[in-house]
Amino acid sequence: MLTSHCLRNALGLLACWGCAASAYAAVTAPFTIESRNTISDLAPQTRTASELTLRLSVANIDRWDDAEVTAALRSAAKILAQCEIRMSSADLLLINAPESHRYFDTPRSRELARALALPKPTLYFTAGTRQVPAFDAEAIGRGNSRSRPELTDTVWIARGTRDLDLVIAHELAHVLMDSGAHDYTPGNLMAEETSLQNTQLTAAQCAQMRNTGMRNGLLRPGAN
Repeated sequence: MLTSHCLRNALGLLACWGCAASAYAAVTAPFTIESRNTISDLAPQTRTASELTLRLSVANIDRWDDAEVTAALRSAAKILAQCEIRMSSADLLLINAPESHRYFDTPRSRELARALALPKPTLYFTAGTRQVPAFDAEAIGRGNSRSRPELTDTVWIARGTRDLDLVIAHELAHVLMDSGAHDYTPGNLMAEETSLQNTQLTAAQCAQMRNTGMRNGLLRPGAN
């Protein structure tokens, strides 16, 4: 069954896990972290020398179901594993935010991201989008986020998005590659429209994800 999504990808500046120890200290009113749950078994460790690890921050700002989010993360991890990228862990944070900030809207989302100051990459599970035009999911990397650096290396996913696992994998690939390019080869994950059949990544795409992700501090070598 073919399911379509309109996916927009914006790519911009730097943030990383280097300051993880103090990452949660920057939260200020009107935003509070109600709970935090670390999932460390999203994908099995292969113990191969070439394996790279990916740690995620997951900000639930509209009370999505944890089980739904976790299941989608596990499935997305299997897709990225073809590039020897292991999604090693994710910090699931339930964020209390005013209704005005539960939607993806650049000015207010900048305020939210600045206050939370979470390690990157960060997935935001939102109530929807107030961007025009509106899209189900948006990935923001480095190439064109100079005017909104708080949003660098983040993904914003609207409630109601279908094929959630494919969307997560697709948008994370954009962030890791630091590219908004799409690939229309049949079966390729990076097609502009998602489909249950589109799960494959080419050797060149994997190399770009790995090389750029390492250079930008989003991937790490070995066990994590």
